[in-house]
Amino acid sequence: MTHRATIAVLVGLSIAIAACGKKDPEVQPGPVSGQGTNQDSIARAREDSIRRARFVADSIAAANAARNDAASRETLLAELSQMIHFEYDAFTIGSGDTAALDRKAAIMQANPNVRIRITGHCDERGSDEYNLALGMNRATAAKDYLVRMGVDPSRIDVASLGREVPADPSSNEAAWAMNRRDEFAVTAGGQTLMAPGR
Repeated sequence: MTHRATIAVLVGLSIAIAACGKKDPEVQPGPVSGQGTNQDSIARAREDSIRRARFVADSIAAANAARNDAASRETLLAELSQMIHFEYDAFTIGSGDTAALDRKAAIMQANPNVRIRITGHCDERGSDEYNLALGMNRATAAKDYLVRMGVDPSRIDVASLGREVPADPSSNEAAWAMNRRDEFAVTAGGQTLMAPGR
């Protein structure tokens, strides 16, 4: 073997040995066909799920708020409708009824569209004419009280039914005490009541 042939063999062997010792370069995985689209689909599905969850949560919150508003409105209507009572043959507002009238005034001031009608009633004793007049005096006494508390008088109508519509038709002291009353009815603005201070 010649010198050149020996060198050529040695170079060839060196290259072969070097090639055997090297690792193949790592192949970086490329995107699998449709993988980007799959990631987009997952992201859209996640966003849709979050939107649906928020919608459900908002719907539940709105339903709860509506129930609370309805309950509050019913409470306010009950307070506006609460009756007051009078002593025999009298139309002076009793100290036990001033708190109810104060609350009615506060509700009416917070709800300027509310109008009410106050109807005075009496027990069965006395003439029809006398009881109609006494019932009107009772309704007017409650109206005057509310006006003194700042309610516009044009928002309050008054009427009297005398003894014609008893709350209790019995003829005894307990029934007569129930029948000597003012009834309050909301005639406008009751659909959108708001509590005072809101």
